[in-house]
Amino acid sequence: MTELRVAAEVCEAFPDLAVAAVVAEGVRGEEPWPETERLLAALEADAAAGAWAAPDETDPLLASWQTVYRAFGTNPRRFRPSMDALARRLAKSARLPRIGAAVDTYNVVSATHHVPAGAFDLAAVRGDITLRFAAPGDTFTPLGEPDTAEEARPGEVVYADAGGVLTRHWNHRDSDRTKVTPGSRDIVFLLEAVDPDTGRKVLEQAADRLAELLGPRCARLGRHLLTPGQPAARLR
Repeated sequence: MTELRVAAEVCEAFPDLAVAAVVAEGVRGEEPWPETERLLAALEADAAAGAWAAPDETDPLLASWQTVYRAFGTNPRRFRPSMDALARRLAKSARLPRIGAAVDTYNVVSATHHVPAGAFDLAAVRGDITLRFAAPGDTFTPLGEPDTAEEARPGEVVYADAGGVLTRHWNHRDSDRTKVTPGSRDIVFLLEAVDPDTGRKVLEQAADRLAELLGPRCARLGRHLLTPGQPAARLR
């Protein structure tokens, strides 16, 4: 059994947070996903033509994340929320990276809806996953740097399991240990919002779209919404 939970201290500090968890089991990540490729190509064409633009600091979804990052002591211009970093990359190059079908799918959803998105390979997760404040001694292995060990700054918001920290600065960077690859079979995808006005609505639209894209490519699909009023869910 694997549970996803939000620590009470994080719920208290950020009462408008919402986390949509989409659990895909039996993912067929090594076969072509033509709908994802079509959406990526269309988004890149829009970016090249100026029909798509990255959110700026007046955008309420981005502004809400910048406010939250500052609240737990992280400079959002130095360590950018994942949706900001991804959008800036697309705006600059009119291209999104091709990593693998599952990752490409949550990237296109993130860039389209302007919500942070990430995922963990559940086979690599140790015990339960908790969104909490980092504590002294919390260790993290950055994505793409399997031989590097960092210590998360106490007080920053992180996802963590029994083996250590899975993300830095809430959603800025993922761990190498739980990265999603084409061979990942059971995956939890996480979408997040902290904006008190439109955040929940946009989050649900993004989760709907992600589920639509994942459904034909996996054996079983489950969805959960975590909030301060309902801070835990059993993933499998």
